[in-house]
Amino acid sequence: MKKTHLFTPVAILVIITISLICCKQPDVAEKQSFSFEIPADYLREAPDIPPFWVSEYKEVYAFLDKIVKKGKIEVIGTSAGGREIKAVLYGTGRQGKGTTTFSGSLGFGDVKAYRGPDHDKTVYMGMSAVHGGEFEGIVGTVNLISVLETGKDLRGKEWPLINELATKIDRLILIPVVNPDGRERIPLRMELYRDTDFTVAEYLNTGGDDKGKITGWPQIKEFIPMDFSKPGFPGGYPNDAGVNIQHDDFLGDIQPETQALFDLTEREKPDLIINMHTGAVFMLMHRPLGEPALLPFFDTLFSYVHSELALKDLQYTNDPAEEGKSSRTATSTYNLDGALNYHCGALSVVVESPSHSFSGNRVTQERKIESPDNLIDAQLICHQQAMKFLAETGGRSKWLPGRRR
Repeated sequence: MKKTHLFTPVAILVIITISLICCKQPDVAEKQSFSFEIPADYLREAPDIPPFWVSEYKEVYAFLDKIVKKGKIEVIGTSAGGREIKAVLYGTGRQGKGTTTFSGSLGFGDVKAYRGPDHDKTVYMGMSAVHGGEFEGIVGTVNLISVLETGKDLRGKEWPLINELATKIDRLILIPVVNPDGRERIPLRMELYRDTDFTVAEYLNTGGDDKGKITGWPQIKEFIPMDFSKPGFPGGYPNDAGVNIQHDDFLGDIQPETQALFDLTEREKPDLIINMHTGAVFMLMHRPLGEPALLPFFDTLFSYVHSELALKDLQYTNDPAEEGKSSRTATSTYNLDGALNYHCGALSVVVESPSHSFSGNRVTQERKIESPDNLIDAQLICHQQAMKFLAETGGRSKWLPGRRR
């Protein structure tokens, strides 16, 4: 791994002060202020930010207020730091209620008993910025909303298949910023491109100590919640309570962001959830840790997405058969997506995007430059193909028809 000094003798420290909520309940929360130090060089933005690159928390919500007419904006919850979490919903959700829990329906042998009379409806959910320093998913979700509202992304490019598929799926739910606390902690619209040096992107996302050492991945997961009173910068991974939502205490004292997702998915009961992250050389979907019965359908989903990415020169090769093999992806550990699966029955998967701020693999230093245009194309192709998979396979009611034991 390339050694990079974070702080030079002439580095200027920029003080960022944010208010953090230490208790989950707003009526009993105590606010504490912490100052975080970031080298001034790390806060340099890209010189020519494309107009389609809408990534800041407030900027995203201003965009939603301006453009959303066909869909409905809903505040689904409030972050640990008191910030609204908004979703955009299209179509009609499931009506009526089931008669049992999801676990009970599995034991009974028919998930319709949990999902209710609209079991056959198809529901697609996309979300991004569970980690606040990962901008690509936010920009992709914003451009997807633009396509659904106007027929075009923010570059003016038409995506007719996405609009056609939207008419074949009963419900679409899109959450651009799941972790607004982490996103607000990083005062940049677009990071400066730094070739193969991932230092800045890693520092901003996973944080670093007061001596300039990157916390890094997976070390960032060792301490949850993080102690914000310690010197250094916590990065965009955690919310203002110091918790990485992707690895919350799902069976214990969960964070308000996780509760918002649980409440939403309990109500909407999605068939498929796409959880957009950043951290790959090429767009890569991870095999979820969840119900074994859903894994063959993940294999099909993987093929839908990666085969099309290959055809568009957005994978290692242009061979759709080779790139569509799900055997080349690793199985996730227990995380938010596994928890969502066992919470509501959705096939929930992480998709890792390349970064806009550096190129290549952090370990092997394999280099592959992805332009902002390519990144948006990859994001929208992923959503398009995942929607196509859902529309053509019919969702959970068709994947696993009820079988009474």
